[in-house]
Amino acid sequence: MSKHLSHRDPSIRVVLQPKDTNSQGSIFGGVILSYIDLAGAVECAKTTKQKMVTVAVKEVQFKAPVYTGEVVSFYTSTTKVGNTSISVHVDVEVLRGHDTIDVTEADLIFVCVDSNGKPTPIIRT
Repeated sequence: MSKHLSHRDPSIRVVLQPKDTNSQGSIFGGVILSYIDLAGAVECAKTTKQKMVTVAVKEVQFKAPVYTGEVVSFYTSTTKVGNTSISVHVDVEVLRGHDTIDVTEADLIFVCVDSNGKPTPIIRT
């Protein structure tokens, strides 16, 4: 069971399709990771409108499989804002019947970059 984050609004919510499955019939982990990255970017946009790039996925824990047709919610929180970086935590949940299942969590680091791709100080918006 999850921490029941459902009382918050997710950064993103998606329904996964058959094209997203692996050979075992569940959703491929790389698909979940791509949505985690996107959700993290949405969270960064709450702090700054500058260009942010993913520099690290510090930890990912796949706790339970996700299946085709499930509504997957990605909840985010900023854990640290540095001079040029933002750390984000992402919790991923699915609703199965009346149960909310905690399926994945991850910690990411994004860096603010200038037009040359070099780190630059974050300007909060």
